[in-house]
Amino acid sequence: YTGPREPADRKVLFGGFDGAILGSEPVAADMLAEAHRLKVLARRGVGYDPIDVAAAAARGIRVCNAPGTNHHSVAELTIGLIIMAARRLADVTAAVRQGQWPREAGHELRGATLGIVGYGPSGRATARLGLALGMTVTVSTSHPDAEDPSVRFADLDTVIAGADYLSLHARAGTTTRRLIDAPRLQAMKPTAVLINTARGSLVDEDALAEALRTGSIAGAALDVLESEPWPRDSPLRGLDNLIVTSHLAGQTAEARTRAGLVAARAVIDVLDGREPAHPVDS
Repeated sequence: YTGPREPADRKVLFGGFDGAILGSEPVAADMLAEAHRLKVLARRGVGYDPIDVAAAAARGIRVCNAPGTNHHSVAELTIGLIIMAARRLADVTAAVRQGQWPREAGHELRGATLGIVGYGPSGRATARLGLALGMTVTVSTSHPDAEDPSVRFADLDTVIAGADYLSLHARAGTTTRRLIDAPRLQAMKPTAVLINTARGSLVDEDALAEALRTGSIAGAALDVLESEPWPRDSPLRGLDNLIVTSHLAGQTAEARTRAGLVAARAVIDVLDGREPAHPVDS
């Protein structure tokens, strides 16, 4: 099924089912009203922001996700977006299609500083690829016990100020909502590029649009937005120094297979009376 559902369809979507495996389907409280048999919702991915976990828990419905299944895919797209920005590939390919032959100089990644915010699986995988390309990697993490001699750990504002490419890998939450706001965008280098393959809520999009328009930063590459699909009235529309992709970071055939198997195992475990491996409701 693709596209938005009608309200009547939403209310009966889970009726008659004991378990459900979800892609990016939002699950609000009203969608669970008729889910009298439902025991488990298993997200075929890492993020579960669109699911009303509290409403599910109130009905005794377990909610699980599939961490550790797509971090290589996320890291590869992150580096791909960095390369696109560094070599202005979106502009170049568009110009070539129009019969032009642009030859402007881009930038090498070797020797540049890659700042990473959040050092979970995707942040670590991105760091490994950045190091392999000869980048210096600095990391801000909320886990004080994080250790990795190949990178340099620093506080968030130090990482932001020193990054040539600032890549977001933090979780969504009340403490990280609009983590990258106007003051932090102003603190970035004017030559820096912001990359977000984590959660759209991490970035203040109005502030980012202003920073891109005024040249406070050189560019941005976003795979996630606060509202998806990309709204027509978004302040980010029409900016030449912005790359937007359609929430593709974890969408590889390999990652989908791994995530589907983990989600299926969660459904089987709950229905068989076992504790699932990756609950998000406890």
